[in-house]
Amino acid sequence: MHFDVAVIGGGPAGMMAAGKAADLGATVVLLEKNTILGKKLLISGGGRCNILNAEFDTRLLTEKYGKKGKALFSAFSHLDVQATIDFFESHGLPIKVEAEKRAFPKSDSAEDVQKTLIRFMQKGIVKILLGTKVTDVKVKDGSLTSLVTNKGLITASQYILATGGKSHPETGSTGDGFVWMNKLGHTVSEPDPALVPVLIRNPWVKDAAGISLKGVKLSVIQNGKKHHSRAGKMLFTHTGISGPLVLNMSKGIGELLKAGAVTLSLDLFPALDTGALDRKLLNIFEAGKNRMIKNNIGEIVQPRLGHVLLMLAGIDGSTPLHQLTREQRMEFSKLLKDIPLSVSGLLGAEDAIVAGGGVSLKEIDFKTMRSKLISNLFLTGDMLDFDRPSGGFSLQICWTTGYSAGQSAHGALTEAKR
Repeated sequence: MHFDVAVIGGGPAGMMAAGKAADLGATVVLLEKNTILGKKLLISGGGRCNILNAEFDTRLLTEKYGKKGKALFSAFSHLDVQATIDFFESHGLPIKVEAEKRAFPKSDSAEDVQKTLIRFMQKGIVKILLGTKVTDVKVKDGSLTSLVTNKGLITASQYILATGGKSHPETGSTGDGFVWMNKLGHTVSEPDPALVPVLIRNPWVKDAAGISLKGVKLSVIQNGKKHHSRAGKMLFTHTGISGPLVLNMSKGIGELLKAGAVTLSLDLFPALDTGALDRKLLNIFEAGKNRMIKNNIGEIVQPRLGHVLLMLAGIDGSTPLHQLTREQRMEFSKLLKDIPLSVSGLLGAEDAIVAGGGVSLKEIDFKTMRSKLISNLFLTGDMLDFDRPSGGFSLQICWTTGYSAGQSAHGALTEAKR
């Protein structure tokens, strides 16, 4: 079977790329080894799909991706955040923006995002081959010539690779594309979990499982030196901590763990210094001075977390507030500003939201998403070696690079006919 464009991978980037190339008039085939499209997309955002981050200033947006983000300026000229929202809404999927500029479909359904992309492809008559695994890629004179699949040989004039990274391998993201890229001469940095929950050694953490915190600050410490701090939302789990704040710090924590032990300091009241927090506690305790501290702890922190903290501070919860000594109050105030957490490791790729690593950005022309080594190959999405914070930034790369690759692959066909 021969097509103008062959897209490998039926995730968000692949579906966007296939739909765009077909929309412009190319004959397109999409190869997906799973029996459904967008398997990982369907579980994103807890099934709600954090479709993008509504940061409309492209300069500020690229800064979210760190130093490597500068490479995205050219790609965003094809499809920026506003254009992405316009795309989905024009295809019948209304978008809403929540806290921290996280955007979701108004229906809160990842399945609706999947269906929108499928309709987009169907409109362009993309041939979708499910259960089709690419086992090898053939190249000659610096160009891809064919794809070997479990259903036979497929050839195309242009190829788009959208096989994703190595997070959630149960969805099919097993790093196949990186093997092929190595074979074709591309530089691939070893994928590792980038946005992943952190394992905590402290036994009391399991007693706090399920407690969610907002506006707290987490600091990373090694050998007595504070490396970096961030504020945001976090969640206690049975094995450690998670949530946007933790996920966005996990890659840095993982890097430090390679050099030795890492501890974290959790500040529940980053807006208050120790003195201001002590005065706050004094006022709360004075107002309920005849009550037991365990019955008043809910005015300071969530009751279940409060009981854990009283245990850590060595304070009997049945102690009446008026019997609490100044030293005990000061010690409790200090703990609220510095809860120590001993890191034992990170969860693996199966629990990662996104895996780091991928094809070197220096080997990609971001004006077109074309490989600088293989003349008729375009790369997209999680194949690329970007640092992606949580909050819709990873999917934005998929939409933008997929759209650009589809557009450029069609453009290459037009050039070849001249």
